[in-house]
Amino acid sequence: MAEISSEMVKELRQQTGAGMMDCKSALKEANGSMEQAIEILRKKGLKDVAKRANKVAAEGTVGVYSHAGDQIVALVELNCQTDFVARGNEFKDTAKGIAMHVAAMKPAYLSREEVPATIIEKEKEIFLEQLTEAQRKNAEKILPGKIEKFYEENCLLDQKYVKDDKASIKDILDQLSIKVGEKVAVRRFVRLEVGEGIEKPVANLAEDVQATIGGGQ
Repeated sequence: MAEISSEMVKELRQQTGAGMMDCKSALKEANGSMEQAIEILRKKGLKDVAKRANKVAAEGTVGVYSHAGDQIVALVELNCQTDFVARGNEFKDTAKGIAMHVAAMKPAYLSREEVPATIIEKEKEIFLEQLTEAQRKNAEKILPGKIEKFYEENCLLDQKYVKDDKASIKDILDQLSIKVGEKVAVRRFVRLEVGEGIEKPVANLAEDVQATIGGGQ
């Protein structure tokens, strides 16, 4: 059994954010291997996240992001279980980061569970129309991947984080949950863009032509 020094525990804590005793225990289990200890902590953390899934997360903060010129603003409600965690800088920074992500990526839904069945059916119809005759023979194998792509592009939790394209928003929340030891979840979000949804007037071509002709007389 390898000897576990305080320096090793400190290094593992810095890399993972896990508690001192958890780091020491993981290093012992990994016989001093830092790499294996990180994997042990990661697996333990993910199990703990799953256990916390049904916990009530009523505390939190609202992350706000305003794009240059104040033409686009996004707000995200990020929840946790205690006010202590909600006041933490990393928690607040995560809320602001996700708000920036919402402003940039325009998610239509929070999660895939929120997507209406009618929308999915419509997407399937569109995908099928795009397939060649040969591809349609394997449509049952192709469609699941197409729908998964739709979720990744339109659902906030499935989208790749703008600050880290190797992690989804759900991954970011899970990582933070492991660090703070509480359930962390996005409850809702809103994105506002100046003029969005308003049908802007289109110049009347006939009137413009007449005005041009009249001005030339």
